[in-house]
Amino acid sequence: MKLTPSVFDGDFSETQQRICRFIKEYVENAGAKGIVLGLSGGIDSATIAALSSLAIGGKNVLALMLPEVENFSQKDIDDAKTVADLFQLETNICDMTEVMECFYDQIPVFDRKDRLCKGNVKARTRMIYLYYYANKFNKIVCGSSDKSETMMGYSTKWGDAAADITPILDLYKTQVRKLALYLRIPEELALKPSTPALWPAQMAETELGIKYETLDLILYGLERFMTPEEIASQLKIEKSTVETVKCRWLSNEHKRRMPIAPKLGFRTVGIDFRLPRHTY
Repeated sequence: MKLTPSVFDGDFSETQQRICRFIKEYVENAGAKGIVLGLSGGIDSATIAALSSLAIGGKNVLALMLPEVENFSQKDIDDAKTVADLFQLETNICDMTEVMECFYDQIPVFDRKDRLCKGNVKARTRMIYLYYYANKFNKIVCGSSDKSETMMGYSTKWGDAAADITPILDLYKTQVRKLALYLRIPEELALKPSTPALWPAQMAETELGIKYETLDLILYGLERFMTPEEIASQLKIEKSTVETVKCRWLSNEHKRRMPIAPKLGFRTVGIDFRLPRHTY
C-alpha cells in the first residue's frame, strides 16, 4: 500500500449522495422536522451544513451561530453567514456570553485560569443550545466531528462529540476539505485552519502537534494495520512520530464509546442487547 495524498482522492459525487441519503433517511425515520447544527465558520460545520441542505432542503436546516465575548470573531460570523446564504439555511445567532458568565460565577470551585476545564464548559454549553432547539422544534442534532479528530480524541465528551448523527465521522480532515471544495464551498473557507475556538488563538494543528496532511496518512495506515515502521518509512518521518499518534489514538478509545457498564443480566444494553431499527 502506498501512502500518498492520492489515497484521499475518490468519487466525491458518490460520497455526497451516500451522506445525503443517510441524512434524509434518518430524519424521515425519526419523524423529525429537520436538522439543527452549530455553524462556527469552520470547515467541518460548513460541510455538514451544505450536506444537510442538499439532503433535506435549506429551509429545514436551522444553523445556530453561538458567539461569546472571550474569543469573538467577526470573520467566523461572516464565514458562517456566507455558508448559510449559499445553501439557503435558516439561522439564529445566540450570544452565549451571559450564560457562560453564570456558569463561571455559580460553580463554586470554578477556576477561570484553568483553560481546559473552562473550554470544556464552553463546548458543552454550545450543545445545550443545540439540543434545546432540537427539542423545541422536533429536529435532529447534526454533529460535525471528522475521522481525524475523532481518532485522536480531539473533542469534548458531551460537547462537540455529542450529536444524534455525525455525517462526516468516517472522513479524514483531508477528505472533508476535498468534499467541501466539491460542494463549492469557497476555497478560502475550505482551506481555513481548524480551531475548536474554546479560547483565543487556539489552533487544532498546534495542539495536535502535526499537520493534518501527515496525520491523516498516519491514521490511514494504522487503520489498515500497517506497522509504525512501514508508515514511517513511506512517509519519511521518524518512527517516534507514528508511535505518538498511535498511542494517542489508542489511549482515547474511551471518548469513542458510550458509558460502559458491568455485564450482569441476560442481555445488557449497549453490549449484547441491540435491536434492529424495526424489531418491534
